[in-house]
Amino acid sequence: MSKDARDAKVYRKLQQKLDKLPIAFPATASGVEIRLLKHLFTPEQAQIALSMSFIPEPAAVIRKRLKKHPPVLAELEGSLEQMAARGSIARSITKEGVKIFSITMLAIGMFEFQVEQLTKAFYEDFKQYIDEAFRDALLHPKFTQLRPVPTTGSITPDLNIMPYDDIRCVLTEHRGPFRVVDCICKKGQDLLDQPCQVTKDREICLIFGSAARNYQALGWGRELTRQEVFAILDKAEQDGLVVQPSNSQYPFCACLCCGCCCEVLANAKRMENPARLFYANYVAVNDAALCSGCGLCIDRCQMEAIAMEEDKSRVDPGRCIGCGLCTTVCATKAIRMQKKDPITVPKKDTTQFYLTLMQARAGNARMFLMMIRRVLGMTVP
Repeated sequence: MSKDARDAKVYRKLQQKLDKLPIAFPATASGVEIRLLKHLFTPEQAQIALSMSFIPEPAAVIRKRLKKHPPVLAELEGSLEQMAARGSIARSITKEGVKIFSITMLAIGMFEFQVEQLTKAFYEDFKQYIDEAFRDALLHPKFTQLRPVPTTGSITPDLNIMPYDDIRCVLTEHRGPFRVVDCICKKGQDLLDQPCQVTKDREICLIFGSAARNYQALGWGRELTRQEVFAILDKAEQDGLVVQPSNSQYPFCACLCCGCCCEVLANAKRMENPARLFYANYVAVNDAALCSGCGLCIDRCQMEAIAMEEDKSRVDPGRCIGCGLCTTVCATKAIRMQKKDPITVPKKDTTQFYLTLMQARAGNARMFLMMIRRVLGMTVP
């Protein structure tokens, strides 16, 4: 078998492995998913990734699975560090100071990890992949990774908002540390000469806790105080960006999203009844009798959920994701937020959330088999 054929086989095996993760990585007729993997992994790195798990592990454990010509441990650790710096795998450090590595999803994962080294070619391939196959994997009602939370000023006291739906409450209680990096979607759109129409800011992707420590170790982004985080949130909400923390009560990130650049919002808008794709506990409702017909709410909405009918605004609940941006510009209070019934309570932390997604995709029997393989030291997706 030629080297090209061997390399092609390795990349296809890696695609099939990544396709078993909580967010799928499906094959396409064009093979654009293989081009993405070639942006992210050399053939040798792809071979290493085949012996890695979604569950973080130290290099010594990964080395045991590389039965054919296993590298010296120090060399393997060096390769893993290069892969982490390249943004093709995830790396973290335990409380005991041990470095652990894992394969990760395309999004949230490898795509966002390109923030310091994004190229036009990678972003073009990513957008093509979304159109051909990844949209349905990324935007699935069972596998929602982000959840819009109401903007400051949109929630009235009678709604009794839960702490996990109040981003400022979450961050006041969060231990930190806090970091900020450029928005990967806005950087990509800039490379395509299609700059954001909502804000001029780029440094708006917020990272918290252990994820922030990992970004710091890799030299990505910059550290923030809690007050600086709040200042970025204030400016983002003023500009009209949707606040979307990761889908747990103790989030590791918060995206500040627009409908023109954000790959989640922009692609959701193209689908029927996009509200079903979001994990939101609120919806905007309007009172036509109070509406002055100014149209400010229409300009403010990032999901095209509001239209004018007979000089009055009308909210489409099938498109509204409950961000509340429209309510903050309504002088007559014609639009207000309403709590959904029942509300959906997010998982406590990110680990619980992704295990739930894995179980939803794999089923109980396969999940049990994966746990057995894990106990035996075998690789799992």
